Formats: sequence, structure tokens, C-alpha cells
Amino acid sequence: MTSDAHREGPPSAVAAPERERAHEPEPHGEDDLSGLRIVPARHYGRWLAGLTVLVLVAQFTHGLVTNPAWDWPVFFDYLLADSVLRAVWLTVQLTLYGTLLGFALGVVLGLMRLSRSVVLRGVAWAYVWAFRSIPLIVQLLFWFNLAYLYRELGFGVPFGPVLWSVGTMDLIGAMTAAVIGLALHQAAYAAEIVRGGVLAVDPGQREAAAALGIPRLRQWRRIVLPQAMRGILPNAANEIISLFKGTSIVSVMAIGELFYQVQVIYGRNGRVVPLLMVATVWYIVLTTVLTVAQYSVERRFARGATPRAAESPVRRLRELAGGRRPGTARAAGGAG
Repeated sequence: MTSDAHREGPPSAVAAPERERAHEPEPHGEDDLSGLRIVPARHYGRWLAGLTVLVLVAQFTHGLVTNPAWDWPVFFDYLLADSVLRAVWLTVQLTLYGTLLGFALGVVLGLMRLSRSVVLRGVAWAYVWAFRSIPLIVQLLFWFNLAYLYRELGFGVPFGPVLWSVGTMDLIGAMTAAVIGLALHQAAYAAEIVRGGVLAVDPGQREAAAALGIPRLRQWRRIVLPQAMRGILPNAANEIISLFKGTSIVSVMAIGELFYQVQVIYGRNGRVVPLLMVATVWYIVLTTVLTVAQYSVERRFARGATPRAAESPVRRLRELAGGRRPGTARAAGGAG
């Protein structure tokens, strides 16, 4: 037994040549692809489509600059005119008042639609159904002519004596009628936006919070609303931008907002196209401001929700310009 053990030797000595052979490079065979040259995919169709789009954009830009029908000198004369700037400020005011009042009422209506009370749900549903069914211009004209329907508005005992009344003509002017019409119209859509955002939150979280003894108000303030805002904000921003452009409808009430003022000016000088471009540029500028504000608010509420939620568009453009896929630098930094 001793001689056999000595003849076989220790296991490590026997296995050493086998380990060395295992680390030897294998000869190049038919399945070895290390010597092949890597050729990047060439997307000829994508390049052709991009080139076509660039040519069309260049042609359109050239037409804007060289076509005398655009009448750019008149455009620059009125772009920052005092009457136009006052009209822009009035448009901003209409948007601001309509948004604040509309969403304040919309939150109440949205919560009413989520209530367990049949009466509250029914009233909220009827309001949303009615104000979404009637066109905005019709609503504005109704409010503008409210004095024709009701000479006075009074307050007192229901179905009893009136304790105090005021003339409708003195109470509701053109500006007030426009704000009321825009706000009530906006509230119907805001209610559905709020309801949809709240319903998107998992109800199990509220049940877990209730099981932990968290008060109901704190559940909404600390758990439900922060998550619901992620679904509410994009739709709410779209509605605000639509309301901002929809303020042009109040021109039927002879209110001097942006579009009405532009109409007045080109009605005097006959320069329709450059004055319409003035209104277009101001609408684009203010919509861009609203879009930037929307992105900032969404970025705040989306922290921790998605890996790229907090990345700015500027950073993504820099990554694309550097030849990297957006998010790769961030992922590499996080891995290190």
C-alpha cells in the first residue's frame, strides 16, 4: 500500500499538468469569431429620411427669410408695441385667474366624484357632464349676457324673502364674465384629471396606512397626493396650455386680449400676415415658459420614480453630442 501511494504521488502533482493544459489557448477553429472585423450597421433609410427633413426645414426657413409677403419690418414694429404688450399681460391674467379658480373648483369636484355619498357623486357628475358638453364660446356668451336673464342677484332665505340684492349689470362685466366662463369650463376637466390621478394610486397603500393608524388627512397629504401628482401634472399642464390659447375665444366679448388686439391693429393697417405672426410668436414664447415650468415641477415630483426622471434635456443633448447613449454616463457613474 505504501508503494502504491508513492507511485501515484500526491493529487496536486497529478492534476497540475491538466490545469496547465486547460489554460493553454485553443487553436483557431471554424467557430472562432475573434478575428472577424466588426462593421457597424448602416441605416441608409434613416440617413435619407433625416437628410430629406433637413432639406425641407432649410427650404421653409429660406422662404420665411426671403419671402417679402411675410413683411418682417412690420412684424418687428409691432412685436414689442405697448398695445400688444398690454394685450399679452391681459392674456396672462385671464390664464392665471382661470387656472387658479378652475383647478380649485376642480379639486373639490374630483373629490366629490370619489366620495361615498351618492348625492355628492351625482352632483359632481352632472356638473362635469354639462360643462364638457357645452362649447366654451357658448358658455362665455351666456355669462356675458347674464344681465338679460337675471336683472338682480339676491341672497336670503331659500324660497323666502331676499335680504340683500345687487344689480347683475354692475356686478358682472366683460372681464368678470370671461374669468367665470373660463374657470367653470376648466373646472370640469380639472375634476377628471384629479380623479384619474387619485385612482392611479394603489388603494392598498391607503389600506396599509389606515391599518397603521395614520389619520385620514395625513394619508392624503403624505401618501396619496405626492403619488397622484405624477399622473395629474402632465394632463394639468396640457389643460393650462389649452386654456392659455383658448383665451383667444374671449375676443367675441370685445376684451382686449392678444388675439383681439392683433385683429384691431390689422383691421386698421391691413397687414394681416405680420400681425398674425406677432400673436403666433407671443403664444409660442409663453407656451414655452409654461412647458419649462411644467418640466421643473414634474422633475420634482418624479424623483425616485424612474432612473431618468431627474435628468435634464440639456444633459441628454450633451450625451448625444458626445456620441453616448443618454443615461449611459449616469449608469456608469452609479456603478462605480
